[in-house]
Amino acid sequence: MADFLEAFEKTIKSEGGYVLHKVSGDTGGQTYAGIARNKNPQWQGWHAIDAGQLPDASLVRAFYKPLYWDAVRGDELPQTIAESIFDFGVNAGTSVAKKLAQIVVNQTPDGVFGDKTMAALRDADEQTFKQLYALAKIKRYLDICNRDPVQVKFIRGWLNRTFKGLA
Repeated sequence: MADFLEAFEKTIKSEGGYVLHKVSGDTGGQTYAGIARNKNPQWQGWHAIDAGQLPDASLVRAFYKPLYWDAVRGDELPQTIAESIFDFGVNAGTSVAKKLAQIVVNQTPDGVFGDKTMAALRDADEQTFKQLYALAKIKRYLDICNRDPVQVKFIRGWLNRTFKGLA
């Protein structure tokens, strides 16, 4: 149903594109194309970066597809719904993304996309899902900031990403 490459191209823009950077206070540390070195030290692209080169884009896509797209069963969902869940999975983790999606379609939020959840997601109106999912993400971001005020410096980026996803 949904196309990974189409979803990936949108998400990689939100991840800063093919850029190497480090943001103060970001627990991921050195990051390339949204891949945090602290959390993914075995990623093959670090070899190229350490050698002063940029990794091939295919390494980035090969990283995201199994860990995020396949984890949310993106190929089996309508494009808009798959893109929403995939993008948030990249941002917050696939378990969180799946639980939020389950809440939006009135399923038990266990983080497992079984037959009932998949049927509910496939039957959902794509635009309504996208809007309700955005509201659920915003609530989650606000909860994070209320629990840990240091995270407030990320709220503008999180909200911008959420709003771009509504376009």
